[in-house]
Amino acid sequence: MRFSDFNLDPELQRGISDMGFDVPTPIQCTAVPPALEGRDVLGCAMTGSGKTAAFLLPILQRLSNRNRRATRALIITPTRELAVQVNEHCQALARHTRIRSATVFGGVKPAPQERALRSGVEVVVATPGRLLDLMQQGIGRFDGLEVLVLDEADRMLDMGFLPDIRRILARLPERRQTMLFSATMPRPIADLSRKLLTDPVRLDVERPSAPATGVSQAVMPIEERLKTPLLLEMLNRGDIRTALVFTRTKHRANRLAEKLSRAGVRCDRIHGNRSQKQRQAALTAFKNGRIQVLVATDIAARGIDVDALPHVVNFDVPGQPEDYIHRVGRTARRGTTGDAVTFVSPAERSQLGAIERAVGHQIPRRQLKGFDHTAKPEELGGRGAPGPRPANRRPNGGPRRNPGAPPRNRRSQKGRRGAHRA
Repeated sequence: MRFSDFNLDPELQRGISDMGFDVPTPIQCTAVPPALEGRDVLGCAMTGSGKTAAFLLPILQRLSNRNRRATRALIITPTRELAVQVNEHCQALARHTRIRSATVFGGVKPAPQERALRSGVEVVVATPGRLLDLMQQGIGRFDGLEVLVLDEADRMLDMGFLPDIRRILARLPERRQTMLFSATMPRPIADLSRKLLTDPVRLDVERPSAPATGVSQAVMPIEERLKTPLLLEMLNRGDIRTALVFTRTKHRANRLAEKLSRAGVRCDRIHGNRSQKQRQAALTAFKNGRIQVLVATDIAARGIDVDALPHVVNFDVPGQPEDYIHRVGRTARRGTTGDAVTFVSPAERSQLGAIERAVGHQIPRRQLKGFDHTAKPEELGGRGAPGPRPANRRPNGGPRRNPGAPPRNRRSQKGRRGAHRA
């Protein structure tokens, strides 16, 4: 099958050709025809499988039939990065049409988004929080909505957006086409789909989630304190050229990026504490090759789409198997190949076991030849990984007092507490 077999609008077909698309992916082959017929769709597919175009193409085909100054399609995503990515994809496909799209998300000034909603752009790509805020202010008209898409629905569940989603749904027309796409299908999402969708076409719902077949996976057992020296050694040797590196927390992302920068590695970081401008600048620099390493938390795992990304490094083992699948899915996208390496400390073996049970096989173990896995960090030219603070140390490095001992000066401590409250 080819994209021309879908009998799409010629202007839309031009956009497909401009993007270099020729042969549809499996999820596109199965999702696009029923979606073009107006059917509801419940799609479960591996990340990087092309499901964004699987829902965008039917939307754009539907909207190309007539122009209306109203929001006719709403796509809800869990993160700002994914909203930007979906909107860029939409604008590229619709570049030869008169269809307009806009993004709505937090972290930036709302005025441009308010103007876009008031002007009636045909396609809105939004995150739940900011969209609900604007809807509650009466900004934007959705009474003419024809298509609703929930993208990465399982991630929205994980991030606690389900109550906001329900409030948004209460403000939308009940008669509409609804498509729900997700890389995994936990029970709460399956329950939500039964309430939202009418006689949907079900795609790969029973298939267990797994990384894309083009991902070469490996586990590297390593002491926590040696993770940073190991990563630096792999970068220095050229074993890793360009990499998206995932950490467990924002604090660890900051510390790792600082250590890499001090070692001469061109890098930046992206996480929830950074402004949208900073996050977008870091992502753009990474895509353009101006930085070698982008350190990220899981907030970015489903919103980063980099062509031919060669390496993903799990600096920390993710807590949930689904997060592992989404992390490694940033490489080997659209039929390409890539490497995913996971550093595993002794304390993280149980999380690794859960991941291996989920993917159905043991991930191959390997070590870096010539790297001393038993050396002290200072012998390797670094201070080691930003591990957790020892329990018997104060934040400022001083020894912790006996918890049962009385304070040295109760009056001075009381004064300090009062000053803090003020």
